[in-house]
Amino acid sequence: MTRIVRLGALLIAFVLAGPVQAEDLPAHTQDYPGSIPDMVLGKPDAPATIIEFSSLTCPHCAAFHTETLPKIKAEWIATGKAKLVYRDFPLDGVAMGAALLARCLPVERYFPFLEMLFSNQHQWAYSQNPMASLQTLARLAGLSDERSKQCMTDAPTMAAVQAKQKEAEAQYKVNSTPQFLINGKLVPGAQPYEEFAKALSAAQ
Repeated sequence: MTRIVRLGALLIAFVLAGPVQAEDLPAHTQDYPGSIPDMVLGKPDAPATIIEFSSLTCPHCAAFHTETLPKIKAEWIATGKAKLVYRDFPLDGVAMGAALLARCLPVERYFPFLEMLFSNQHQWAYSQNPMASLQTLARLAGLSDERSKQCMTDAPTMAAVQAKQKEAEAQYKVNSTPQFLINGKLVPGAQPYEEFAKALSAAQ
């Protein structure tokens, strides 16, 4: 109970405070042929596109989101030079449930919710009952218990996520997380910010 209360307090503070990293940046959806739309952070006409393949229970993905992505947002996304396309690549059932839950939120709350999940990954993903922890967070994010259960078991959305995952494996040879495409060039793993800056500079 203490862990869930702590998570609830973190999410309330997160939503009310409005962290600069996500809530002050434009977010939108982008059509994806024959599947669920992509979730995009940044201006639609940004010259560089970062496609991220991540699993919400992946520690290396959490490290990227907490250590490297804030710098990318400040230097590249907020300035209109790049946009981030987030694609789920869930490595387990808990990650899939979290991915489906996030997609039930309005687009303007999607990336802040992802940030909260990655920033506090160890607390919810490795709790005794991760799905119950997710449901508590969903409630605080504005979803009823009934709605969050529906979201985390939504078969059509789950199939669409899995289809995009298989396509990433076949087309880009993605087999672990995180992995990135910057204007089509593969950047594997949670690289230091300097490596992303080099790839983004080359993509301008």
